[in-house]
Amino acid sequence: MSDVPKPIVQKDSPVLRRVASVVPTDLFNSPELDRLIRDMSEALDGQPEGVALAAPQIGVSMRLFIVRVDRTLSAEEIEKRGLEPAEVPPQVEVYLNPEIIKTSRKRANADEGCLSVKGVYGTTHPHERVTLRAQRADGTTFERGAGGLMAQIFEHEVSHLNGILFIDHADNLFDIPHDEDSK
Repeated sequence: MSDVPKPIVQKDSPVLRRVASVVPTDLFNSPELDRLIRDMSEALDGQPEGVALAAPQIGVSMRLFIVRVDRTLSAEEIEKRGLEPAEVPPQVEVYLNPEIIKTSRKRANADEGCLSVKGVYGTTHPHERVTLRAQRADGTTFERGAGGLMAQIFEHEVSHLNGILFIDHADNLFDIPHDEDSK
C-alpha cells in the first residue's frame, strides 16, 4: 500500500468528460471496491478544502462518489455537538450508481469550485433540495434527501459522473491562484 494518495486529475483529462460506467454488481463487497473507496478517501484527505470526490477525479470512470460529511458542518453545528473543529471525526459517505430522482423547483445561487479545476471559482444555480437514490458498497439501495450545501454536492458529483464540470454552467468565473501556482 502506497503512502502517496492518487493524484486528482485536472480539467483537461478525457476521463472527466466521459459518462462514467455503472459500478457492476460483482464489484459490491469486493476488495477492489474497498481499495477504490480507500484511494478516493486518501486523495480527498489530502485536499483539506475539498468536501467530495467522484471516481473519475482519480482517473476511474465509474459511477461512484464520496462525501466528507464532517467537512460540510457549519461552525454552529460543530458547537451544537459540543466539539471543537479539530475534534470532529472524519465521516465518509459512499454513493454508488447515484441518480437524482427529485429536485425542488427553487434554485439557489452558490459559490462553487472543484478539485479538478484548481483555482477557478464561480456561481452556480443548484436546486435548493435534491433527493438521490444510490447504492452502498454492499449493494443495498437507499434514498437520501438533502438541502443547501449537501444538495449542491449531490448535483456537482452526479454531474462529474455525467462528464460535466461546474465551469460548463457557472457564471462569473474567476481565478484564485493556489499554492502550486506560486512555486
